[in-house]
Amino acid sequence: MKFVSTRGGEKATGARAIVKGLADDGGLFVPEKFPQVTRAELEDMLSMSYPERATFVLRKYLDEYDEKQLLAACERAYSKFEGDDPAPLVKIDDGVYILELWHGPTCAFKDMALTLLPYLLRTGCDICGVKEEILILVATSGDTGKAALEGFKDADGIKIMVFYPAEGVSKMQKMQMCTQEGSNVNVVAVKGNFDDCQTAVKEIFSSEECAKILKEHNVVLSSANSINFGRLAPQIAYYFSAYADLVTSNQIEMGEEIDFTVPTGNFGNILAAYYAKNMGLPIRRLHCASNRNNVLSDFLSTGVYDMRREFYKTTSPSMDIIVSSNLERLIFEISGRNYKLTAERMAKLKSEKMYSVTSEELAEIQKTFDGGFATDDEGVEAMYDVFIDTGYTMDTHTGCAMKVAVDWFEKNKKDETKMVVVSTANPYKFPQDVLYAVTGNDVKDSFKGIKRLHAATAMAVPKSLLTLRDKPVRFSKTADSKKLFDEVLAFIK
Repeated sequence: MKFVSTRGGEKATGARAIVKGLADDGGLFVPEKFPQVTRAELEDMLSMSYPERATFVLRKYLDEYDEKQLLAACERAYSKFEGDDPAPLVKIDDGVYILELWHGPTCAFKDMALTLLPYLLRTGCDICGVKEEILILVATSGDTGKAALEGFKDADGIKIMVFYPAEGVSKMQKMQMCTQEGSNVNVVAVKGNFDDCQTAVKEIFSSEECAKILKEHNVVLSSANSINFGRLAPQIAYYFSAYADLVTSNQIEMGEEIDFTVPTGNFGNILAAYYAKNMGLPIRRLHCASNRNNVLSDFLSTGVYDMRREFYKTTSPSMDIIVSSNLERLIFEISGRNYKLTAERMAKLKSEKMYSVTSEELAEIQKTFDGGFATDDEGVEAMYDVFIDTGYTMDTHTGCAMKVAVDWFEKNKKDETKMVVVSTANPYKFPQDVLYAVTGNDVKDSFKGIKRLHAATAMAVPKSLLTLRDKPVRFSKTADSKKLFDEVLAFIK
């Protein structure tokens, strides 16, 4: 299968798209067409293990990769997860389910892709004959950074550098990154918010001068953010797996449509569900859940993407994003794959901080998508209600999604379509905020929060979080967003 840029005529193989991360024109790589999954193939998935399901979905896009080697890589990646199922489905009410995506090494849904991406990238380099050292640059709002660092630590021929907003992640997320082990890793805090980090990293990728300097050092860039299709592709698999689990547990009939509510900031997680739908998975609607930084829910309602708004720091920091990079892939699709128009809109977003789609395009989007958001207090209320009613504990991002799902049912009381709420992080990654939600108690220390949250919920505490307290801080540097390439050069020399 070939991939094309959302902004131009550039074409690439799947391996090349993964190695490059971003197209030369600054666009994102998308499949030339959506591969289809037949009813018979979906039925075959029912008896598969999760690694087998992931391999099946990935091979639809990455036909250059050897199937047996890809399966072995999936089995290795998902063996790092706790329990027998990397993406278990939990029923919490009639017709409402939680898809838990946080049983991996860093306790966040990013592990679903980033435990596998090192294999996809290394093998992609081999397929493409890339001999240079790979430097992976990552902008993170909290979870991607740690998952990428853990996935790529000590990988041969690869270095990884993560940039995070200095005051824009939780204490636990910061500790996870700043204590990271590995001889090939680096972490730098950035003055500003996530959008500042992401914009600066994108500018490095698109700079011919930066590329020339890196080439002199025998280094080529790649990305572990969801702008890289190698990050996006493994996420498609868990939507298929969730559907298969609903069928095998007799919750739905094969072919029955379901809904997903997805907490998202950069639009990658929900875009993966959209790709699954385009492949033939019986998805009726996708409910996009935001926090107070509700640029996405506004866009899905009005067709106007306007980043000229106040930025809020919330208790769901991984969604504290104003510039949602992956929305570009959706805009490309609903424009009739018009790369010139997509490029114009992205240029307008950069120059005027906004763009809009036509009424016809908005109607097409709204056939599948709707959006909602939750303030911090509304998220707390949703988390508390679920905990009191069912005993289930969720993190702050999932709390936002639950609020949006509840709002949908309140507006559509006769809707009997099954709803899967996607849960993106272990509650212990945000122990103080989750403790407050379920008990009303405030603590200042994260580890005291973990202890009290465990006492209140009896939920098992991940060892990877418990051991953070005793790990030395390796990375404490803070840099200006305009000077990140200087940090890159210092790292590779």
